[in-house]
Amino acid sequence: MLVSGLTALFLSAQALPVWAMDPILAHDQIREGMTGTAYTVIDSSGELRDFQVDIIGLVDNGKGSQPMIMAKASGPVIEQTGGILQGMSGSPVYVDGYLIGAVAAGIKEMTPYTFFITPIDEMTPLWKMPDRKNKTRIHTIDIKKAAENAAKAKAEKEKKRKEREANGAKDTVYGDELVSRAREAVAADKKAAAAKDEEASVEEAAAETASDETKAADTAKAEPKDVMYFAGFNQAGLDFLQKQIDPQGTMEFLPMGAPTMAEAQKTVYDASLVPGSAVGVAVAYGDFAVGATGTVTAVDGKKILAFGHPFLHRGNVNYFMTDAKVVGTISGQSNGMKIASIGNIIGRVNQDRATGIAGVLGKFPTVVPIKVKVTDKSLGRTADYNARIAYDEDFLPQLSGGIAYAALSKTADDLSAGTAEVGFTIRTDAVASGKVERKNMFYNASDVGQIAMAELMQAMNVISQNKEKESDIIDVQVNIDVDSNRKTASLISAIPDKKTVKPGETVNFTTTIKPYRKAKETLVIPFTVPESQPSGPMNLDIRGGGLVPATALMLLQQSGVDVVSEEDSKQTTEDKLKNLQETGRNNEVIIAPSQVQKPVSASAQRRALQAMQAKGHKVDLLGLQGKESAGKTKFATNYIIDNVVHSTLTIARN
Repeated sequence: MLVSGLTALFLSAQALPVWAMDPILAHDQIREGMTGTAYTVIDSSGELRDFQVDIIGLVDNGKGSQPMIMAKASGPVIEQTGGILQGMSGSPVYVDGYLIGAVAAGIKEMTPYTFFITPIDEMTPLWKMPDRKNKTRIHTIDIKKAAENAAKAKAEKEKKRKEREANGAKDTVYGDELVSRAREAVAADKKAAAAKDEEASVEEAAAETASDETKAADTAKAEPKDVMYFAGFNQAGLDFLQKQIDPQGTMEFLPMGAPTMAEAQKTVYDASLVPGSAVGVAVAYGDFAVGATGTVTAVDGKKILAFGHPFLHRGNVNYFMTDAKVVGTISGQSNGMKIASIGNIIGRVNQDRATGIAGVLGKFPTVVPIKVKVTDKSLGRTADYNARIAYDEDFLPQLSGGIAYAALSKTADDLSAGTAEVGFTIRTDAVASGKVERKNMFYNASDVGQIAMAELMQAMNVISQNKEKESDIIDVQVNIDVDSNRKTASLISAIPDKKTVKPGETVNFTTTIKPYRKAKETLVIPFTVPESQPSGPMNLDIRGGGLVPATALMLLQQSGVDVVSEEDSKQTTEDKLKNLQETGRNNEVIIAPSQVQKPVSASAQRRALQAMQAKGHKVDLLGLQGKESAGKTKFATNYIIDNVVHSTLTIARN
């Protein structure tokens, strides 16, 4: 029945029909000795190939566990591939024309021919799971539908114009007619919005009354590592992103084919899939892609089930669904795989659970576009990179920083010492101004990109963790200028033009700096004494802006240490972002009243973090420096200022 249906489908020269759900056979009806057939794609032809499946028995570890079907594969296709491979996961298995489940996992370090099947009756509940993601107010536009509506409106307008001309009327667009058209447009918009809201309410109500979460996977099968696939990243970029996403090393990271230039700009609104087709899921898409490929298990109209196991096991999600192109297979005793690349965006994956992934064709995730421009001044070259990140708050900070770092490392192609100027703009409703902007300068003796992305990731993390609401992020733009030269300087002295001053007076500090391997330079920096400053000595720090914890929160997060700060917990998201934007920059000379404790360098901060983390302590990094007093001058330079000097003024109020 399945074969005849697929044959008719592929022979048809007309548009692909909507696939109806195949009849299923529940796992409790499966018996040892049954023989079935599985379908998958193994090469670039895209042709569905079949192989024999012999049922060995059922595996059930008791209440609360996910039942599995143990089976053995055989036939010419399996001989060609060398067994069940990664990427075959999700391949549908039929017995007597009934769908029984999806190829899910092999037994690690053992025969690649024996494997487990996730029962289809354990997968179909994914279609009824609550879907609360993709609720930001910035929605993906259906460009095709918008174009069709515009064409229809234009045709209708032209038709009315001709009718008026035939009746001797002029085509005016003022007075009562203009008001009438405006009213019609407003009424149409309200009607469309009401219909959309009603549809959303019905879907959410249905989801709320659906079945609960799928049972946790706890079977006798070998549990492989979660696998994430990457495209567009060099090894340095991949290593950096792996540290951000998976610092404990619990996942396997593998290369994946990237979408072509044409595909990266293309969204297919009327795509069709059939059981056995290759399919992709991605959390980032474009010049840099992060995701996985697998096989479709079941199709019911626009609804899709695939993989037969989790992608990242994160429940209700908001990911890209793509078509996929199989390149070929590589056999191996325990790590053979089907090589495939993600292709066009065709829908949205909204469930990522123990028994597989589920999604809908023709509906798309809310996205955050990111554009990175990198200029390598040493090599004299500039490169632009573009990607789209599916709006998932758990991944936005890591992926935005990882993509920016990968763009830097690919363009500079240099992991040695260097200086980077990083500026970014995030357009978001998390702040009243509509955008978060920050620019800073970084130097590192080895791979400056490792520290240069911290503030971008910090800002994205603050927005993503907004306690007041789910923030809309329109886009992210990052500009990076990198230079292989070391642009650092040390403060030698800061001498005031007068030692005794009154509150409100301005003192000019003649400040001498010594750039790395260059001659000394002299700067004149004004400092105004606060009106509230009491009489007596006033101790001042003249320091580099980076000697305060500008990226303290990010350092903690990267080290896996919790921040404990009472003041921070009371701040709003907008307050936190404002503080980040106003924090001293590394290339600034700052003159300010001395802090309770002397400033701590970034390297000292990291050493303190490592020591405290090793002891399992929670850390209030902001407390390492104490609080700054009122009255502060910032003076930008072309160098990263790496130390502090001190001066004292005498305040006379009479």
